[in-house]
Parts: sequence; structure tokens; C-alpha cells
Amino acid sequence: MSKTSGAGAALPVIDLSLLAGNEEQRQSLARSLNNACLHTGFFYICRHGIPDGLIARVFRESRALFDLPAEEKEAIHKAHSTANRGYEPLKGQTLEPGSPPDLKEGFYIGEELDDSDPRVRAGRFNHGPNQWPAALPTFRETMSKYFEAMNELSDRIMQALALALDLPQDFFDDFCQQPLSTLRLLHYPPQPPNPQPGEKGCGAHTDFGGVTILLLDDNPGLQVWDAANDRWINANPIPGTFVVNLGDMIARWTNDRYRSTLHRVVNTSGAERYSVPFFFSGNPDHEVRCLQACLSEDEQPHYPPTTVEAHLMEMYRRTYA
Repeated sequence: MSKTSGAGAALPVIDLSLLAGNEEQRQSLARSLNNACLHTGFFYICRHGIPDGLIARVFRESRALFDLPAEEKEAIHKAHSTANRGYEPLKGQTLEPGSPPDLKEGFYIGEELDDSDPRVRAGRFNHGPNQWPAALPTFRETMSKYFEAMNELSDRIMQALALALDLPQDFFDDFCQQPLSTLRLLHYPPQPPNPQPGEKGCGAHTDFGGVTILLLDDNPGLQVWDAANDRWINANPIPGTFVVNLGDMIARWTNDRYRSTLHRVVNTSGAERYSVPFFFSGNPDHEVRCLQACLSEDEQPHYPPTTVEAHLMEMYRRTYA
């Protein structure tokens, strides 16, 4: 896994506005998206409807967060949270087994739920209140608006995926109700001149859940594994787009027809790099059962039925065991 392609255009760009178009336009979207999901499960989306001003504010607040003194970040460490919310220090995660810890620091945000919510009282997985930096008065409002916008965008992406699978556009509507979603702010310092063997910003991994919507700054670093050509593809930033990828749950749902693909970050830009992934996993109680549309006549499901919550808990067990 050492060869790398410099071709940023190797991943397709999908025009999400076609979802609101006529039948011919929706079918064009479905064909393009189906092709992307069958190959790498990674693609860019353009004309997505998220305001530039909101994106700019998210990056501004994210940089301000990571510029805070260490003691202020430690005060909102995710170890203080029962719902995996808050700050994760540099080298706090190792996503690629056998490699050094990841050269990144992060911050986790989810749906804001207080102790009166029945899901919190029941101790449901990753449900609870967020931790907010006291020194940044507009941070909470900005991130809450962006979180809501990403949930709405995820709904539209799931509608597009339904069309790509030749299913009714509203097929995943129940899955999208009361979703388990996570917004994660990430800061990558420059790759050191003499890194340890295998040391990088983020080790090679697949995502656990449904879809990931990734906001990139201007600095390259994201690489996607292209198994067909035995190489890493540079998924370089394209202005006005998000990078979207499918998680393990979609691969499971489609009997591995759609791909959840290895990806990593190597920040060789020489600059501080910021990115903002949004992980959309859907309703925790929703059943994930192999889609009949993804089974040929003599084919059996690769996985037994499960729920969103059970799938995610199993993925966490495997990763953090």
C-alpha cells in the first residue's frame, strides 16, 4: 500500500441539486452515484446548498478552539463526558493497528440532550450533553447550526442513495428519524520531517456508520485506497464541494455491493490542516437487514440482521478492545 496517485479528479463529482430535478435528472444522479458507490464508495458533492458563510464560520471557530491553551482544552476533555463528547488530544487515537498514534487532535459534538431526555435516562449509546468551550462565546451557536444543516444534507444524500439502489426516494426516511450523528473537528499539524515508520495524520481505516460528509480546508492530505489499481488516490480539496464516503453499515446493508473503503490522512502540505467530518449513522433502533435489491437469485446475505445501535457498539468494541 505505498503507491500514490496525484490525480484529485479520480473521484467523481456528483451534482446533488439534481435530486430536486425532473425524472431524467434524478435518474442521471442515480446512475452517477451508483457507479461511485460500486467502485470506491467515495465521491465529491457540489451544489449542496450549505452556505459559504456558515462553512467559513465553522473553520474560524474550529481554529479558535484548537488555539486555546492546553489547560482550557483539557477542561473539556471527552473523558469527562458519558457520551463521547469533547476534546481529544494530539495522538489520542490510533486508527491503524500497528502504527504510531495519529498526528491529530479533535473535538466531538453530537445532538444536545440533557438529563431529562428519555434516551439519556436510559443510558443509550452516545446520547447526552455536549461540552462547550467557555472562552468561545459563538462556538456553540455556529456548531449547532452546522450540525442541523449536516443532518438535513444527510437526509438528501440518503434519498439519492435510495435512487441509486433503484428504491423509492423515501426508502430511508425512517432510518433518518432521530439519527445518531457526530460532528468532529480535526486539526492536523504538519507531517514531521523525520516521522516514525508509519506515522501519519490519520491511519488507514473505514468509517463505522452510514455516510460521512467531510469538509476540507485548502490543504491536501486525504488519501483513498483504490483496490482495483493497488494505489492510494489523493482526494484533494475542490472548492464548493464536500467529500462523501460510505461507512461499514451501508456496505453491510447492501451485502458489500457498495463499498466502505480504507482512507487515511498524510499532511505533507507543510501547513496546519483542518477538516470537519460529519458522521451520520441514522436511527439507533432501525433494523439493518440485507436489501433484497442487492441479492442475486442464488445469493445469501453476508451478515445477519442487526440494528444501527448494535452495529455501532460492535464496531466500537472491535476498535477499542
